Amino acid sequence: MHIDVWLESVPPNAVYALVGAIILLESLGIPLPGEIALVTASVLAASGVVNPWLVAACATAGAIVGDSIGYSIGRKGGKPLFEKLGRKFPKHFGPDHLATAERSFQKWGMWAVFFGRFIALLRIFAGPLAGSLRMPYWKFLIANVLGGVIWAGGTTWLIYTVGKAAEQWLKSFSWIGLILAALFGAGSAWILKRRAAKHRAEHPETTGGRPVEAAAEVDAAAAPAAD
Repeated sequence: MHIDVWLESVPPNAVYALVGAIILLESLGIPLPGEIALVTASVLAASGVVNPWLVAACATAGAIVGDSIGYSIGRKGGKPLFEKLGRKFPKHFGPDHLATAERSFQKWGMWAVFFGRFIALLRIFAGPLAGSLRMPYWKFLIANVLGGVIWAGGTTWLIYTVGKAAEQWLKSFSWIGLILAALFGAGSAWILKRRAAKHRAEHPETTGGRPVEAAAEVDAAAAPAAD
């Protein structure tokens, strides 16, 4: 079962805890679909099933706490931890993935943690890799908090706003469709009427679909002789 279908099947009050837990575990370095969980919960919020503020709060907390725990694990385990994970999970922690993440940290420094929150690959690596590279914790914490708040809060707000706008549009669609249908029908009738009037003006010799001369001949033949 996909994570979005699963979230929709659980009780509304459990959605908050599940979203926070999934994002927390993903931030630890476990490859879980945290972004899909957040988007699904935001859609449920737009439908009125859950509270968008609580969704954003739980997602933000999960992101910040998960990255912080991941940082501690990476600081204690170091690079040997990634090498061990690479052997067990080559699809997610292979040498190529690790090299790409390390290049990002070399290029952006502490902001790799911030931008990593918006990139699937770095979202898994950010916390543990920052710890293994001995990034000062205060720098890590600033980028971690900013990234978590903007990513979780921004995603929730965007999906919620778009969902509410779409809901209002769908509610109004029946009335809009009825009005458009009535206008289309009135317009079609007016066009046909104009075309009929134009045809009669261009062909005055016809009346009721038969020529005037033919009608006169028929009337003359039917009349009695004068004598």
